[in-house]
Amino acid sequence: MSGCQVTSETSRSEKANAVDSWTVNDILREFGPAYLAKHQSKMSSDQIKVLHALMACRTEKLGCAVFRCQQCQKAHFFPKSCGNRHCPSCQGSKAKDWLIEQQARLLPCNYFMLTFTVPAEMRKFIRSHPKECLRALFDAVRDSLCNLASDSRWIGSPHLGFVSVLHTWGRDLNYHPHIHCIVPGGALSPSGNEWLPSRADFLVPVRALSKIFRAKYRAILKRHGLYGSIPTIVWRQNWVVHCKDVGDGRQSLRYLAPYVFRVAIGNHRIARLTKHADGTGEVVFMVRRSGTRRYRPCPVTAEEFIRRFLQHVLPTGLQKVRHYGFMHARSKVSLAWLKMLVTLTLNLVYVIEVGLDRSEPRLKQNPKCTECGGELLFIGFEVARPQVSGMFDSS
Repeated sequence: MSGCQVTSETSRSEKANAVDSWTVNDILREFGPAYLAKHQSKMSSDQIKVLHALMACRTEKLGCAVFRCQQCQKAHFFPKSCGNRHCPSCQGSKAKDWLIEQQARLLPCNYFMLTFTVPAEMRKFIRSHPKECLRALFDAVRDSLCNLASDSRWIGSPHLGFVSVLHTWGRDLNYHPHIHCIVPGGALSPSGNEWLPSRADFLVPVRALSKIFRAKYRAILKRHGLYGSIPTIVWRQNWVVHCKDVGDGRQSLRYLAPYVFRVAIGNHRIARLTKHADGTGEVVFMVRRSGTRRYRPCPVTAEEFIRRFLQHVLPTGLQKVRHYGFMHARSKVSLAWLKMLVTLTLNLVYVIEVGLDRSEPRLKQNPKCTECGGELLFIGFEVARPQVSGMFDSS
């Protein structure tokens, strides 16, 4: 079964075999070896590495971290995580830290969220050439935005500063590459001494931006020698770029933050897994209906679930979040000066904030002892320890 149709009621024996607390890692450990044996010759090296890493995450294969309580001196052992960026169990508070940092860098002006998508006929080709096509997608978005913003009818300068975030999945885990951009309403003048604001409710014309985006992407793929392999119907279609006024940008950043470090599906969406006697299985995960907050079950075979999950593995070295212009970390433009310049241009009230330097990383607190509540001190790593399935103690 590969679609998302609700199946008929399972038999009593299958129901008895259903488990309510499976994670993505558990599913990969249970059915990943069989998937590798059947499909390894067709998988990329990145997909194989990710599958092995997620199957080993928090198991005895990776060993454990050893801590000792500074009060009662009891030893505690924590199974090591794989730390892979595609692992739904290893991203922790990274999204929260990213959100705090980005909100601190917001300018006192109106913001826009732009979404760049490609035609459905293009998705299969991008999936088979992810390294070249996804990088080209980022470059085409940057070039088309800066090109149109330089037109004096809109902003009059290409010196924008914005954040781009890549998504490759749809609600049902199918492949749907698209890029979200959070863009302030304005740009620095070519001299760098003036803020050129856009209209409060309008950044650039999206129809013109769509045509430029398509042309830029086509030109980049031609330079990579990939143009001839793409169906010609792709270039005759209208490409879609959506632009929305999002106020001060805070809400849009809150929307994007979970997706920055989240993989295609989180453990909370796994509703049920059923193992069959022949070694196959069925995974039921929850899918939110478009335009609503209601979720519906989506049953697929375990093999199909793994296929859908692995198609979102990014090539090594490809960053899914990019900062451009004056929003780049190495930009020579002072953020404080830029905020002041925007404030003076828009006649707003500039508030000077005095406090801790938000650029400093937050200190991670050590875990606490389950016996006495004392602080645990990290001792080192132990290569392997039997039955590592969670935190366990040893006196």
